Amino acid sequence: MSRIGKKPVTLPKGVKVTVNGAEAVVEGAKGKLVCPIPNGISLDVKADSISLTRADDEPQNRAFHGLTRALLQNAVTGVTEGWKKELDIVGVGYKAAMEGAALRLDLGYSHPIIFDPPKGVQVAVERNTHITVTGIDRQLVGQAAADIRRFRKPEPYKGKGVKYTGEIVRRKAGKTGK
Repeated sequence: MSRIGKKPVTLPKGVKVTVNGAEAVVEGAKGKLVCPIPNGISLDVKADSISLTRADDEPQNRAFHGLTRALLQNAVTGVTEGWKKELDIVGVGYKAAMEGAALRLDLGYSHPIIFDPPKGVQVAVERNTHITVTGIDRQLVGQAAADIRRFRKPEPYKGKGVKYTGEIVRRKAGKTGK
């Protein structure tokens, strides 16, 4: 039995889950998310929790058991608390600013980079070197943060670039002078 899959998903007050065929709709204070349910996995929705069971011990169903439970838990957390990723910009002259809903990044290139966040994701700039990406969908928030980081990944010699807050960049020694 999957250790993750057999653990029930607890539903906080104000969260409503409905099963429509091959998908579960999770509604809460912050919004509504749709979570797919693969074949062979069944949900038992109670007032305060959701239990997942699988049809058999086929390897595919065993894999989907824990995955579906984790996706449901992420959806429940998203509609109650939301998800957040923070990024820091390191480098002389590197900065970020908001232009309407779009994010403008000056990262040492000859041109500014304009990033339009996907629908359902909000980007905020606190200070000009700290970016916060928030939303209810964990996958969208993580992908948007990864897309911003990809514009200028932190390099190992001076540590310049866009990094996650708390990320440790392994530094390398530079050339030795004569």
